[in-house]
Amino acid sequence: MTVFSATSPRSSRTGARMRTHLVPFALTGVFAASAIALVAYLLWPTWSTGGADAPDKLPVSVGGTLFNLPIPAIRMKIQRHSGPQERIDLDFLYPSLEAPNGPRHVTADTVDTAMQPIDRIFLSISAHHDALSPEQRTATIYPRYFDQAAAAPDDGLTMRMFRSDTPYGSEDFYSATSPALTARCTRDGTTPGMCLSERRIDGADLTFRFPRSWLSQWRDVADAIEKLTTQLRGPRS
Repeated sequence: MTVFSATSPRSSRTGARMRTHLVPFALTGVFAASAIALVAYLLWPTWSTGGADAPDKLPVSVGGTLFNLPIPAIRMKIQRHSGPQERIDLDFLYPSLEAPNGPRHVTADTVDTAMQPIDRIFLSISAHHDALSPEQRTATIYPRYFDQAAAAPDDGLTMRMFRSDTPYGSEDFYSATSPALTARCTRDGTTPGMCLSERRIDGADLTFRFPRSWLSQWRDVADAIEKLTTQLRGPRS
């Protein structure tokens, strides 16, 4: 009895022709994919919003006032978006006034060490909603609570103590005119004293916070506040 092969010569020839026809299609697909990848690479945008040497900035409106804020300086991730905001919190390295790279990390080896000196100036921008301005509080509210002891300028900076029976009893008020600076400062205790310096720009109040010890170079602090205010302000309408 003759035994026939399972694969006939005819079917083998048909399979060979099909494989021969598939090779050009496969090569065409490879070339097409390569061409698409090349075009995508060449057309892919390489620009950034802040330029090569400047940090990216966000246009933020607070109280209807426009500010251009460097993203790394914004302390809370939830505030890192453009558009209207009720309040935004930032910090900057001092004296460089550059945006910090990130928060300072505390490890098990450093948590019990002495308190590190503050090297940042903090800034909060908030809508004031027609509340009493910082200038009005300085001119009409604070003087009611001052101790009546005479105050003499020290290196151009005048300090007035608040009476202990007032809402500001643990604070002192500093003022200067050239350059202009006003600051309400807590006194040194278990923690170092801190100062608040406020100013109003249109619909927003800017509150700067820094260590009281910096007042030994108060002119540098006043200049830093002025520079930050100018740098962060958006284009005027």
